[in-house]
Amino acid sequence: MPTPPTTPSPSTPRPVAIVTGGLRGIGLATARQLARDGFDLAVIDLAPPGPDCEAVLASLAEHGGRARYHPLDIADLARHDDTLAQIEHDLGPLCCLVNNAGIAARPLTDLLELAPAAFDRSLDVNLRGSFFLTQAFARRLLAMPVDPALCRSIVFVTSIAAEMASTDRAQYCVSKAALSMTARLFAARLAPHGVAVHEVRPGFIQTDMTASAGSATIDQWIAEGRVPMPRWGKPEDVGLAISTLASGRMPYITGQPFWIAGGLNIARAT
Repeated sequence: MPTPPTTPSPSTPRPVAIVTGGLRGIGLATARQLARDGFDLAVIDLAPPGPDCEAVLASLAEHGGRARYHPLDIADLARHDDTLAQIEHDLGPLCCLVNNAGIAARPLTDLLELAPAAFDRSLDVNLRGSFFLTQAFARRLLAMPVDPALCRSIVFVTSIAAEMASTDRAQYCVSKAALSMTARLFAARLAPHGVAVHEVRPGFIQTDMTASAGSATIDQWIAEGRVPMPRWGKPEDVGLAISTLASGRMPYITGQPFWIAGGLNIARAT
């Protein structure tokens, strides 16, 4: 089976990708890499439209495509269909959804002290919002005629916390573990329709989110060799992996977790 081209030919429409949480960090790096790889972009985030959003869109458009911004709290399920309809109206048929939006566990709280409200908010955004946005997106994909020139894909950005327990981030770990299963469920459901679904698990990535929890412990882990590749990851490391998957350059894979974590997941005897 031939590998789809990295970028569309002049006669092929640019595929349309949606990136949630796309104004900063991993989401922004992903949107930029997708733009380089030939996608038109719809960026979803919480901020109201303004100069910062316009600057992001301009940077994405530098790669020859179109970019639009749509403010949305993905926990607001009632707005999902209207937002997707607006994106489709502005940019054309949808091809890719990157479920990157999520909230961290702040403040860090021992699980014996965790309040229900903090638990519920984390699951509303990290799990429930992504699940039902994906459901709405998948329904639209299956209702469209298939264009064999365009890869159709969904990517869930989970975390090493989907598998590695952290007792002061219980709500985050639970939401990401459940999101990992969500990726497998959608992969199994959509594979017969030619839609690939992937899970990407970032490790210690230098973003505003990780900085807000302090980085001294992670710096020490890296210095001690607990991360085989002895450095922090960059948002661009994750964005490159996501775009590779979204572009169909790994065409016989679906439902698998990809650890972008410098080998942190390697079990070692010593």
